[in-house]
Amino acid sequence: MLIFIGLMILGMLLGYPLRRQRLRHTAHVVTALIWLLLFVLGIEVGSNEQVVSNLHTLGVEALLIALGATLGSVTAAWALWRFVKKSKKAASVQKGEKPQGGQGLKGSLIICGCFAAGTLVGLSGLMPIDLQESPVSTVALCALMLCVGFSVGHDPHTLRNFKSLPPHYFLLPVMTIVGTLIGAAVVSLTIGHRSLTECLAVGAGMGYYSLSSILVTEYKGIELGTIALLANIVREVVTLLAAPLMVRWFGKLAPISAGGATSMDTSLPIITHSAGQEFVVVAIVHGCLVDFSVPFLVTLFAMA
Repeated sequence: MLIFIGLMILGMLLGYPLRRQRLRHTAHVVTALIWLLLFVLGIEVGSNEQVVSNLHTLGVEALLIALGATLGSVTAAWALWRFVKKSKKAASVQKGEKPQGGQGLKGSLIICGCFAAGTLVGLSGLMPIDLQESPVSTVALCALMLCVGFSVGHDPHTLRNFKSLPPHYFLLPVMTIVGTLIGAAVVSLTIGHRSLTECLAVGAGMGYYSLSSILVTEYKGIELGTIALLANIVREVVTLLAAPLMVRWFGKLAPISAGGATSMDTSLPIITHSAGQEFVVVAIVHGCLVDFSVPFLVTLFAMA
């Protein structure tokens, strides 16, 4: 855990002095590392007979945790939305830049394709080496954490986004995290063979399925790592499909909360379309803060 956190902080320190320079390849490196790690994870899943034989059971568990975590987060967001609407001191939300849309679902499909391709390779038995004994995944994960930290430190808009928000909207990431963990904890009562901390580790992914599944696999094994991957993919898909209904039933903060860590990127177009252009900055800052909490929370519960 300390190694991963240290690498993220190091990346931020390296990226901050370069924030005035345009570096276009960092995002591509992060994407490539994620694809590699999920391909390796797929191979490990496909080559594990126990996981394959119980995949239908794992899928049900992932769906339950995903729905519980999402419902918990949007309920917490609804409570904050009610408070904001009643508050006489509520300030207007500053408008942000118009997001680039249309790429969220495509990116999710590519991620799923990498995992599926790895699974097929694992099922075929074509891999000449045992990846569980190989340092490939560990090295790639360390590189990913360094690049993620670098991206945060290099982004010149991060500090500006923080300064433009009304104070009470900083509570939304907290409500998202608390609501998600409560929802996952409630679901753990219905899954008898899963401990509370295991369900919390899966739910703490907050939609960041690539990183969370890799971390859970590192500490808890392939089976729970697969559940984490599936559960957090389901959370993102639910956000993409149900954002308009969330706005209608739970208020305009609900799809931001449901998106979790993805509210600053893949879920941002549908959030803006459903909640309004004025919530762009809220979604971006919310995503940054929740995103930053994922490695800490997942590792905390996975090690418990």
